[in-house]
Amino acid sequence: MPAPLTHRVEPAPCVWALPDPAHAPAGVELLGGGADLEPGTLLTAYRAGLFPMPLDDDVLGWWSPDPRGVLPLDGLLVSRSLRRSCGRFTVTVDTAFDDVVAGCADPSRPHGWISADVARAYAALHALGWAHSIEVRDDEGALVGGLYAVEIGGLVAGESMFHRATDASKVAVVALVERMRDAGDVSRRLFDVQWRTDHLATLGVVDVPRTVYLRRLRAALELAPALDPPP
Repeated sequence: MPAPLTHRVEPAPCVWALPDPAHAPAGVELLGGGADLEPGTLLTAYRAGLFPMPLDDDVLGWWSPDPRGVLPLDGLLVSRSLRRSCGRFTVTVDTAFDDVVAGCADPSRPHGWISADVARAYAALHALGWAHSIEVRDDEGALVGGLYAVEIGGLVAGESMFHRATDASKVAVVALVERMRDAGDVSRRLFDVQWRTDHLATLGVVDVPRTVYLRRLRAALELAPALDPPP
């Protein structure tokens, strides 16, 4: 197992009393509103099993889905066509974080939720070493897809992904899973995708009860990260 990295920067602590998912009624997903998007608030939330998503322009919601979408590292499904796509693209890490977030925030996409405030908040986490981007590039080096995620210990919390070429977002997921596998402790690492969708189910994403997710989260947080902090 790799030694823990020391050049992530722990921000000022959270000043808010965030809701505790362990005490939430089964099936209830939205556990509270308010607080802020400061780095310390975000890290406290992820460590507790929460993530933010705006309810409107003024109110921030704190979510803990029950069940939770998780991609088992030993359960990744790679179709023959996706395997071919993996060979057609080049994958980089943390070379274009802002561009990946902008791709995910494209206002032409339906159900968009990544506001300018959200983008700035995760850029701050990226600068401190806690958020990462996986970039997928074509043979001319153009960005055609990717994802961004928060990593704390062995938890990788996928936030959003996008594609401008067929399978490009899925290629990013495959690349991230491979890096997590390479870090060892595969059974204890946790790839959280928030909700299981039909699209994510084709990659092997499953639903797990919140109680199981929180237990796995505690174990994952004890591990060393799989990705180096951004340069």
